[in-house]
Amino acid sequence: MLAIALLALLCASASAKAIQARASSYNGEYGGGGGERFSHSGYQLEGPITAIRVRVNRYYIVGLQVRYGKVWSDYVGGTQGDLEEIFLHPGESVIQVSGKYKYYLRKLVFVTDKGRYLPFGKDTGTSFNAAPLYPNTVLRFISGRSGSLINAIGLHWDSYPSDCGSC
Repeated sequence: MLAIALLALLCASASAKAIQARASSYNGEYGGGGGERFSHSGYQLEGPITAIRVRVNRYYIVGLQVRYGKVWSDYVGGTQGDLEEIFLHPGESVIQVSGKYKYYLRKLVFVTDKGRYLPFGKDTGTSFNAAPLYPNTVLRFISGRSGSLINAIGLHWDSYPSDCGSC
């Protein structure tokens, strides 16, 4: 009887871990070839995404920078074009990203859980739409490839950090 109870406890523990492990997902890479790889994976430890800077020119997404908690990531991309900056409200998260590309990224649209629609760039090229695979998960960090423009983007989703009282 004790062996059956122990086996049931182990199975329940393994099931809970399997359910918990199914929070992260990935979409991408969207864009063309070329560029140097970048990843903001370490920045997610600073907290949730709280602001986004996107540099755009007449045709392309030129550069990206994301603030995680109170820390800005390294800037990736080129220097030509206009820099646009959006701050998220406290507790607000990105729950969907869509855009367009042709050789390089041309448009990005961030949609938040507060119903805000944050568009950057031009509406031409091949469309993509990215959302997390699992419920109650949000955009946690980005990766991709860049040079003088943003060649491609990858989107990484996971649970909102529970220990972020100061973000």
